[in-house]
Amino acid sequence: MGDTKQHDSALRAMTDDGAFRVVVVRTTDTVARTVEAQQVRARTAEHLGELTTGAILVRETMAPTHRLQALLRNRDQKNRFVVDSHPDGGTRGLVAPADRTQPTDLDGCTLEIVRTLYSGDLHRGVVAVPEGAGMSEALMTYLQNSEQVASMLALACVLDGERVVAAGGYLVQLLPEVGRGPLAIMAERLEEFRTIGPLLASSDAQPGPLLDELLYGMPFTRLEERPLSWKCRCTAVRVMSSLATIPRADISDMIEAGQSIDLCCEFCGHVYSVSPAQLHGLLEQS
Repeated sequence: MGDTKQHDSALRAMTDDGAFRVVVVRTTDTVARTVEAQQVRARTAEHLGELTTGAILVRETMAPTHRLQALLRNRDQKNRFVVDSHPDGGTRGLVAPADRTQPTDLDGCTLEIVRTLYSGDLHRGVVAVPEGAGMSEALMTYLQNSEQVASMLALACVLDGERVVAAGGYLVQLLPEVGRGPLAIMAERLEEFRTIGPLLASSDAQPGPLLDELLYGMPFTRLEERPLSWKCRCTAVRVMSSLATIPRADISDMIEAGQSIDLCCEFCGHVYSVSPAQLHGLLEQS
């Protein structure tokens, strides 16, 4: 028998009248791995899952071939959520600082989206999260204010205790060709899909059924489906490269201490142990 396990993916479509571009994503596995790696729960896990899904949706819509980072900071800038999404579909996320069990309210937060362009330059946009808004409204505010993109968007991360049952969402972008009639129909239709958690849970968050529900009765064409996954970018080489930026005197002090130093990746929790001999090699290379 073949593998019947469902996998995360992003599905793109466009209505045949050219009025709407739609991106629907299943992010259940990506969110589950992110939540597990960060050891968060309750509202903190929901917000991290929703930001992870939102970052993927914005990247797939606005910059599918660019790296995109989403940063959510609270009012005093001491707490933050970070999601890092790449063109290969790999995404990771973190919550800082270490107290990860407290509920997180979005009031007073700022949302920043950073895209890495082909030139290496960064496109950066920051918006204040509207009072009483959820993650979906925060991302729509960003798209409207920073990208001048009129869109309708909904996200959900469904938990059963500490387990992620389903995660996903959709983004409907209004195109210049949209007429008042189709716009009114779509606006009324999406009122029914503001809260999509139950639908995602019942369909295992598969993008196909959600797309069919969103565009029921509207002729449309499926354009592309791309795989998504959780993926951390840490490697031993990158750890050594970061250590190489430390002043030589500090590296010498570590060597004289005669003990290995352990460095932990904030995203996945993997611990890299660097021996005095490896540190000595950094001095020789520099």
